[in-house]
Amino acid sequence: MISFSQAIAAVERYCVRNTAVIKPIEKSMGMVLAKDIASPINMPSYRQSSMDGYALVFGDDLSNKVVDEVQAGSSKNIPLKKGEAVRIFTGARVPDDADTIVIQEHVSKVEDSIHIEKMPPKNANIRPLGEQISKGDIALEKGTVLNEVSVAFLVGLGISKVSVYKKPKVSILVTGNELVRLGNELKEGQIFESNSVSLVLALKKLGVKNVKVHRIKDQLKSTTKAVKKCLKKSDIVLISGGISVGEYDFVKQALENNGVTEIFYKVNQRPGKPLWFGTKGNTKVFALPGNPVSSLSCFYLYVLPLIKAQLGFSNYHLERKTGVLKEDIINKTGKTLFLKGLLKDAQASVLDGQASSMLRSFAISNALLVVAENIDFIKKGEKIKYIELK
Repeated sequence: MISFSQAIAAVERYCVRNTAVIKPIEKSMGMVLAKDIASPINMPSYRQSSMDGYALVFGDDLSNKVVDEVQAGSSKNIPLKKGEAVRIFTGARVPDDADTIVIQEHVSKVEDSIHIEKMPPKNANIRPLGEQISKGDIALEKGTVLNEVSVAFLVGLGISKVSVYKKPKVSILVTGNELVRLGNELKEGQIFESNSVSLVLALKKLGVKNVKVHRIKDQLKSTTKAVKKCLKKSDIVLISGGISVGEYDFVKQALENNGVTEIFYKVNQRPGKPLWFGTKGNTKVFALPGNPVSSLSCFYLYVLPLIKAQLGFSNYHLERKTGVLKEDIINKTGKTLFLKGLLKDAQASVLDGQASSMLRSFAISNALLVVAENIDFIKKGEKIKYIELK
């Protein structure tokens, strides 16, 4: 059995970025850029009006004859001389001869002429060529996480495809004779299976949607066969249950039968002691404990960082912060504890129902309070480290 810090360090050795793939810009939301993106155009690509008004040649003449108009989208380049103006609208191309735009609120119009009541400074209300970005400049750097704003920015530059880090293919293998799928009749001695649901949703939250769920009974032959199938088709295999030392726990043997190299087994932590991590080729395998809280806690602590690293995130662990404890904590286990907690205004409360089978308290928690294995007591009012759950 290894410590929590040793287990994290072991997983971090495999926290490397996946290869890059080219994706359509509209399918890149939430992904991480694998290359710098240089702007292919100036933005704006022409001198652009920032207001509705009148474009003219700057001077002392406050009366100007309106000779034409330019709407947004028009490519007209109307010649102008002093004393002349064109009606212009926001976003429209500014004629080459014009150097100033007077906003319409500062103009009175009489027939085909305008009188300027308030002359702005020269070059006012004109967005210059390349004001936002010049052609060839870096629009977004490698490592940028694409969101709706950055995607819109790239689309505005005419960029239709981007290089991003490939998402992993994940298989979830659920074991347990007692498990029943939602919608089926629940008989005495059975429970509804929820681990695959929580894992699929947690993966989807990371943007990983290529996920296959397999369910098997507690038999060595079927477990070995299912593991073999998952290894062939997946970058990451998550196994739920069957990793303890009971007479019907066959996962460890099935992994050995398939030649998966064990990196570690069992971590000095609660919940989630019977955690197994290994590899075969480029495929990473986590055998998670069957209890719902243990399974999800191990996902947050170990699986999530590995996947986020593969996706190109530089900060791949859940954020760790410090709060003030509202009650005493006693740790007589000699293990690292991850306690379901509630943080409010930096004040940390320990929730009731800490057993690894109790999802109710986990459902209302927003943090895992961390008590290191070498700490046996934390007093009310003292600082405590916690992992933020979002």
